[in-house]
Amino acid sequence: MITEKITEIFNHVHTNAELSNEEYKTTDYIYDLLKDEGFEPVKFKNITGLYCDVGNWSGDYPLIGIRADIDALYQEVNGTLQANHSCGHDSHIAMVMGAMMKIKNHEALSTRGVRFVFQPAEEVGTGALDVLKEGVIEPLDYMFGIHLRPIEEAADGYLSPSIEHGSAGSFEFKIVGNDAHGARPHLNHNAIEVGTDIVNMLSKIHINPMVPSSAKMTKFMAGSKSLNIIPGSAECGIDVRAQTNEAMDALKSRVHNILKYIEEFYDVKIEDLEVSSMVASESNDEAIEVFRTAIIDTVGEEYLLDPLVTSGGDDFHNYTVQYPELKGAMLGLGCDLTPGLHHPDMTFNRDRMETGADVLYQAILNVPSE
Repeated sequence: MITEKITEIFNHVHTNAELSNEEYKTTDYIYDLLKDEGFEPVKFKNITGLYCDVGNWSGDYPLIGIRADIDALYQEVNGTLQANHSCGHDSHIAMVMGAMMKIKNHEALSTRGVRFVFQPAEEVGTGALDVLKEGVIEPLDYMFGIHLRPIEEAADGYLSPSIEHGSAGSFEFKIVGNDAHGARPHLNHNAIEVGTDIVNMLSKIHINPMVPSSAKMTKFMAGSKSLNIIPGSAECGIDVRAQTNEAMDALKSRVHNILKYIEEFYDVKIEDLEVSSMVASESNDEAIEVFRTAIIDTVGEEYLLDPLVTSGGDDFHNYTVQYPELKGAMLGLGCDLTPGLHHPDMTFNRDRMETGADVLYQAILNVPSE
C-alpha cells in the first residue's frame, strides 16, 4: 500500500512541476492528500508550502523536523522551456510522505513529536530562510533532510548519513555605460571588454588553497543586431562556490572589491546588484549518528557510506546555521542517478524511494526519547 502511494505521489508531482515560490498547486495537492489520510496539515501564512505535526508535543519529549523541498527548476526539456524536477524534489516529497504514512499510528509517537515541513524555493536559496520566518523551526530539537545522490557519489542502494554541501552563491548585476559608434571606440568603454576584465580578475582570486573554491562568470549579455554599435551596457552573472562558510565570506568580499574597482577604473556603474548564497553544511554529530543507525537497521551496515563531501549546495543548511543548537543532518540516497542532478533528462531507480522512506521512518524511531 505504501509503495503504491509513494509512486502515485511521485508521478503526480513529477508531471505537475512548479517553479520556486509558485508551488500553489503542489501545496494544495500535498495538503489535500494529507487531509484524506487523516493528518492535520497547516499551510504557511506568507509563503507557499506547508507543515504537518504528529506525535507528542507536550514539551517533555524530543521534537523532530523532517524537510522535503517542493520546487522545480526552469530549463529546456526536449526543446521546450518548462518547470522540471531534475533535482529530485518530486521524490523527496514522495519519500517524506511515505515516512509519514509509515509512522502515522506508531506507538513511538507517544514519546516524540514530529513536524513534517514541505518547503518552497530551495532552488533559489530563499525557501529555508522564509520558513524560518514562519516560526515553525525554532521549537525543534532535530532537523532531518534527504537528497538523491548522483551515481558518482553513491552507488545504487548505498546511503550516507550526511551530505556535507559547500556554500554556493551568485552575483547578478548590470554594467551600465553608454553605447558608441563602431568607428569611435574612444567615446565609451566597451562593456564586452569590461566583462572580459572581470572574468580575468575572477581567475586571479586566491583564498586558502586547502579549501575548494571557485568564482566564474556564468551569464553575459551585451550587444544587439547592430554590429556597428559598441555596447556600453551588459547583464552579468557570477557563480561562486566554497566548501566552508568562512571561505565563502572571503570569496564574496573579493568579488565585491573587483566590482568596485571596475566601476572606478572604467567610469561605469554596477547597478541592480543582487547577491544570494546558500550556506555550507554544519551537520551535527548526534543527528548523523541517528541516520547512521537508521541505515544499518534498515538496509545493513554493508550499504553504509561515510559522509559525502560535495561542492553542490542546499538551503536546508540554513536551518542549522541560523539555529546552531538544532541537531541537523541530510541523508544521501544512492539510486543509480544519471546523467546527473539538474540534467534535463535525469533519471534514477525509483524503487529506492521506498528505501528512503524506510530510513527516514527508522530515523524518527532512533531519536533518543530523552
